[in-house]
Amino acid sequence: MPGFLRTVATRVALTVRGHTIIQRANLQTRPARERIGPVETVVAFTMFSLALLGPSGWILAHLEDYKKKE
Repeated sequence: MPGFLRTVATRVALTVRGHTIIQRANLQTRPARERIGPVETVVAFTMFSLALLGPSGWILAHLEDYKKKE
């Protein structure tokens, strides 16, 4: 029964919407124009990790300061 209702709902939705424009992503299957070196890769991963883990590390390092009630 749920399959039947899904089919009916899909067909009704397509009929109600009418003609719609289908958007597609432009995918590139060619290799990159420039190769990224290992130093650039390490710097990028380091900065990304620091951006994600830095704030949480700061909070965990100063957790006792946040617990104090003044």
